[in-house]
Parts: sequence; C-alpha cells; structure tokens
Amino acid sequence: MTRIRLLAGWPAAALAILVLSTLSAGAQTAPGAKPPVEAPRAAPAAPAAPPPPTEPRPQADETRPIRAELDRIRLDFEQREAALRGGRELSDGELQGLRGGIDALVERARVLVDEVAPRLDAARARLQQLGDKPEEGAPPESPELQADRRAREAAVAEFDETQRIGRAVMLQGQQVVAQISDRRRSLFARSLFRQSQSLASPGLWYDVARVLPREIAALNRVLGDWAERIVREAKAPALALLALAMLGAAVLHWGRHRLVPRLVNRDPAAKPTPMIRHVAALQVLVLGTLPAAVASLMVYAALDGAGFLPLRVRPIAGTALAGLAFVAFVIALAEAILAPGRETWRIVRMSDTGARRVARLAVAIAWIITAGKVVEAVNAAIAAALPLTVLARGLFAAAAALVLAAGLRRFAARSIEEEACLGPYIPDSTVSGPLRILGWSAVAALGAALVAGYVAFASFLLDQIAWITILAALLFLSIRLVDVMLVRTLRDPTRLSSALQANTGLRRRSLQQIAVLIDGVARVVLILAAALLALAPWGVESRDLLSSMRAAFFGVQVGDITISLSGIVVALLIFALGIAATRIVQRWLETAFLPATDLDAGLRNSIKTAFGYLGFFIAAALALSSLGLGLERIALVAGALSVGIGFGLQSIVNNFVSGLILLWERPIRVGDLIVVGDGEGYVRKISVRSTEIETFDRSTIIVPNSNLISGVVRNRVRGDRTGRVVLPIAVLRSQDPVRAAEVLVGCAANHPDILKEPPPRVNFKKIGDTWLEFDLIAFVFDVDNQSRVHSELNFAVFRELTAGGFIPPMGPPSLNVGGLGSVEAALEHIASAIGTVDKAGPQRRQLAGE
Repeated sequence: MTRIRLLAGWPAAALAILVLSTLSAGAQTAPGAKPPVEAPRAAPAAPAAPPPPTEPRPQADETRPIRAELDRIRLDFEQREAALRGGRELSDGELQGLRGGIDALVERARVLVDEVAPRLDAARARLQQLGDKPEEGAPPESPELQADRRAREAAVAEFDETQRIGRAVMLQGQQVVAQISDRRRSLFARSLFRQSQSLASPGLWYDVARVLPREIAALNRVLGDWAERIVREAKAPALALLALAMLGAAVLHWGRHRLVPRLVNRDPAAKPTPMIRHVAALQVLVLGTLPAAVASLMVYAALDGAGFLPLRVRPIAGTALAGLAFVAFVIALAEAILAPGRETWRIVRMSDTGARRVARLAVAIAWIITAGKVVEAVNAAIAAALPLTVLARGLFAAAAALVLAAGLRRFAARSIEEEACLGPYIPDSTVSGPLRILGWSAVAALGAALVAGYVAFASFLLDQIAWITILAALLFLSIRLVDVMLVRTLRDPTRLSSALQANTGLRRRSLQQIAVLIDGVARVVLILAAALLALAPWGVESRDLLSSMRAAFFGVQVGDITISLSGIVVALLIFALGIAATRIVQRWLETAFLPATDLDAGLRNSIKTAFGYLGFFIAAALALSSLGLGLERIALVAGALSVGIGFGLQSIVNNFVSGLILLWERPIRVGDLIVVGDGEGYVRKISVRSTEIETFDRSTIIVPNSNLISGVVRNRVRGDRTGRVVLPIAVLRSQDPVRAAEVLVGCAANHPDILKEPPPRVNFKKIGDTWLEFDLIAFVFDVDNQSRVHSELNFAVFRELTAGGFIPPMGPPSLNVGGLGSVEAALEHIASAIGTVDKAGPQRRQLAGE
C-alpha cells in the first residue's frame, strides 16, 4: 500500500513542481523587462553588470538534487504518519512494519545535511569578505559589488534553507519513531493488563465446563487430520528420513548422557584451579545444550520435510521440540554453575544440598513453562475459547508459583534445622537472603495477579522470571569466564603474560592495568547486552536504543552549535595531539636547543614553561573551534563565569596569575637559592599553581605562587651568585689580637675559592673575660660552594691557631667542686671502719673453727 500511495502521489507532486517552476519563471522574467527601460540612466555600467534578477544561480543547481531527495524522504514520513493517524487499530506487527526503514532514511537525511554544511560555511565566509552594507548617508557601493553581494546572499540563503529543511526532515523521522514506540507500548500495556476472570471465580470454571466438549471435539479433529496426513504421506522415503532423524536424535541424547561426563571429567575428589573449573563449566553448558538442540531441529526438519505436519500441527510440534531443547539447556546450565555433588567444581558459594534443591527447582519450573507453551500452542491450533485459554495460562502460572513457594519453604526449613543443630543463625556475606526475598515477592505477585484476574500478566510475569533468571546466570558465568580466562591470564605471571612482556616490552604493572581495563569494558558490554535482552519482551528494541545512541553520537543541535559525542571525541583527540606536540617541542627545547644558548637555567625554564602554556591554549582553542565554539563565544562564557571565578576559584586564579608573574618578572628562577619563612633551598620547578623548593636535606617544600609574590622572599643569588662566608673565632685573651687577625686573614687568602676582591677581613667583635672574639668574613665566587668553603676554612683556621698557641691544647676534662670537706671526712671514717672489720674477720673464723 505504501508503494502504491507513493506512485499515486507522484503525478500530483510533478504537477505542483511544474506550476511552481512556471510561477518562478514568471517572477523572474517580469522584473527582467524593467531594466532595459531604465538602461539610458544606467549608462555604460549596464553592459558590464547584467541585471541581478536575470543572473544565473549555480547554488540552486547544487541543492536541487538534495532538495529532491529530502522531499522524497519527507513524503515517506508523511505516509507513515497518515497510517498512524488512521482510524483502524494497528497490530504490533503492522507497527513494526511502519518502524522499519526509518533509521536508514534519517541517516540519509543526516548525510545530506552534512554535505550542505561545508558549502554553507564557505558561502558565509565569502559573504563576510564583502563586509557590512554601507549605512544610510554613506557612499553607495558600486553596481558590481551590489550584484556580487546579492549573489552571495542568495547562495547563503539557499544553502541555509536546504540545511534547515534537512534538519526538519530528520526531526520528523525521529517524531515518527517516537509515535510508533508510544503506540507499541500502549498496545503492549493494554494487552498485558487486560483483566479477565479470576481462577477463584466459579464463572470461569462454569464457562470452561460449558465449552470443553466442543474444544475436545476440535482437538479430535485436529488429531484425526494429523493421523490421516501421516497415513497419506507414510511412504518409504519419508519414513526413512524420519527414522534417520530419530536415530540421530537418539544417538545425540545417548552421547549427551554417556559421553559428555567422560569428556568433561569433573572428579568430586579433585581440587581444580579456577581456570580449569570455569572451563569445565563452559564445556558442560555447551555439550549439554547443543546435542538436544540439534536433535530437536533434526526431528522437526524430518517431520516437516516428510510432510507429516499439517499447518495447524506445525506450531505444536515446533513448540514441543523447542521445549525439550529448553529443558536440556536449563539442566546443563544448572549442572555448569551449581555442579550438584561436586562441591570443588562449583563456581558459586553454596552447600551441596542447596545446589541440588536449586537445580531441581529450576528444572521443575522449566518443565512447567514448556508444558504451558505446548498447551497454548494446542489452544491456538484448535482456536480454543477465551475461558479455556485463560484457565490454561492461569493453571500453569499457579503451578509454577506453588513449586517456587515449596522450594523457598524447603530452604527456610533447612535454615531452622541448622539453627537447631548448630546454634543461632549468623549472617554471612552470601546473597541468599535477597534472592529469597525476590523469590517470595515473585510468588506474591503471581498469586495476586491470578486472584485479581490478570491472568495474562501472571503468565507474562512467569516468563519474565524465567527469562531474567537465565540471563542473570549466563551473565554471571560470562563475567567469571572473562575474569578467569582473560584478566587473570594477563594479570598473573602466566606464559602468555611473560610472552607479551618479552615481545612487546610492557611492564608487569602495565599488563595488570590492561587486564583491569579489559575486565571493566567486558563487564559493561555484557551487562548492557543482558539489559537489552531483559527489556526486549517489554517492547524495548535494540534499534530504538541504537537510534538514540546514534543521535547522541552525531549530535544535537543547540542554536548554531552541534553537540555530539563524535565531535567531543574529535575535540579530545585534537587537544591530546596538541598537548603531545607541545610536550615534544618542550623536550626539544629543554634538551637540544636551549642548552646550546648562553641563557641561564632560570630563563631556559621560563621559556620552556611559557611555551607549554602557549601550546596548551592553542590546543584548547583548536579543540573548541572543532566543536563550533569560536573565541567570541568563549569570551562570553568566560564573562559569565567571571563571578563564579571571583568567588569560588579566587585562590586558584590568584596562584595561576602569580605563576605567570614569576615567569615574566623572574624575581626567582629555577636554580635560585631562596629563603621563604623557615625554609631555605633551591627552586626546582615553577608550575601553574605552586613552586617546588628542594632543601639541603633533599626534602621538597611546596609553596603557593601567591606567597612568593605577596610575601617576603630572600633570594641569595638574585643579582649574582657571590656568597659570603662568616666564621666566628675565639682566641685566648692573653694573645695578641693583631697577630691573631693576620693569621685568620692569611688562612682565608690562601684558600683557592676565596675572592681576592673584596679581600677577606676580620672584625674584632668582643673582648671577653677569658676570650677575644673575632669574625672572619670572606667571599666565594659561587654560593653553592659556601658550605664547603666554610668547612675547609674551619679546618685551616683551627690548625693555624693551634700551632700558634692562640688556642691552648685541650687536656682531659676535670671538675673542681668546693665545700665538700665534711663529706670527705665522713667518707674517710666509713672507709676506716670497713678496714677494721676486714682485719678482725680471720680471727673470728679461727676461734669458730677451734
């Protein structure tokens, strides 16, 4: 119908285009007759500059095919909108048909708009070269310039109009997609939440009893037709094909039960590594599912190929065989993750009893869902009445809810038994508690929906519970496989990681970072895929999300600026390349060019840092210009943010400006020896916010740049690098001070690093009771040598003063304490008493022996 409507609309469209072209031609030729009448006033300028209305418009030839294609796309969107506005209620399949192809048309419109954009920019640039029009009272432009201006303005208007039409067409397509999505969601909600009779309603059971004989007769007719079809088509080739398929299915099921356990030997007594455990789980899942799926497909293909399946029986057979494959998949998934009876091979933290119960519960619900789907296919084949369909869906949903409740109750009873045997329950870090809450919530939701009469919602909810559970299990297994097989292989010292290190030169730390990055990306991709699959039954299609992601990637128009993810990525790449080029040039300046000049280290550092700032601003400007943000827009944004900068970022901006002042005025330079507060050391780096000072004990002081500008800083090498050495010296008062000063000056003059001009000198500071105190003052060429020269002068002065007797040699230390005569007499009395006792001791021992 859409194609017919398109063809039917072409004659009217062609007629409209013909009329419009005729009118436009008349509009161009009517004014064109006037200039020849005014030709005498134009004088010689008329032949040189043809009249503007009759000038050719090459830009119209450029945009005509684009306009035609945009019109075709717009006509397609209008037809889809007309179908949506029709009075008939569209089904989900018809809505999907209307949805198909819109993304490609929107993408084509975007390509056309992108083709026009550079032409519009070029036309605007050419028009700007002419400048503004002269104001009133100013001398007019020449006719040639006026004609050129009109032609360029027409080109800008033509391209701008085409671009606006393209954007309008894109917006129209996005609106059609939104309308279709809204209609589908509304249709899905109405069908899902349509209320019927409750399972507890006697009326439902009465209606089923009333229509049941008729439905049984219809089922008998279907089975009879199937039997007649089998008898009629039961020829040797067909029977041989069916027998071969059944034999192949039997072999596959035998291999699944007999050979797979031998191929995947999970010995309960073994202690496998995480890698072996997860690989074995993957093998169990694949080898347990694939044979059943292939067997079901073989049997269905044989039945259909042999002609044994009538049209109404075909969905029943397909559903039944697919259900068998589904049950086999659930069994394999439970065996892979839970590993009942093989605790060392289990990849989840769970007891063996719990694993067995969960596996049995999952398989039981899978059988209930399969049986329910088969019954629904039978009802559809016999066109069963609504009460029978409602009852069938409700009974299977109730059976699943009862089985789930019984399984949860067994877990609760086991917990009570364990508490009675082992003491009070101690919570662990497992997720069994939240899972039980979710399970009981599902049971309550199923029960409430069945009692309230929302049988369709209950059946849908049961399917979603099974579907989301399977997705969660597959997601868990996939994440663990990625973590074990890929991430740990790169992170741990394995053969692959060692080979990568040897061949690529990557460090162990780099491989670990790559492994963590791969793990994060894989988790995000798997979670997004699982989320899309979980939302698919709710009417959320991947192409809708991809369309939204494509729109975000290619941009959203905000005024004259297009904000897009791709533009942001390109801007970031431009900025990164600019910064990288700046760093390369900085390194070249630091290592090659600047060392070859006569500039000092501080000036070289200032040049390198200033070039870094310049490169940063140039890279930022290029990145912003690629986003369509010119310097004038940046100035407006900076003006708007000035208030916030003044309050919230005052200290940061203050330090930044102070850093620029330090680089420009250079009160301190890299390598200078400065004193700031209690800290003294060498300036090692002047950055944007702070300055690094290295002290003499190799520690680093971080000083904000504002402190260096507004505070007091002592720069020992600001004017020159000359340093002063001061030695305090004390000699005996009995010595000649003039001779002592000569000795001190001679020691300083003989040192090779002491400057001759100004010469070293001695200041006589103090005349003490026992000492004469002097200060030896000398100057060194480089302040860096100050500490070393100070130490060497101490050695030389001490040696000369000791040799000259100015400093007496130090004897052993002695301590004279007066006023202790009474104590000394007491000690002598005690000592004499002790001596008397010692002399009487042998006599007493002799008498005791006699």
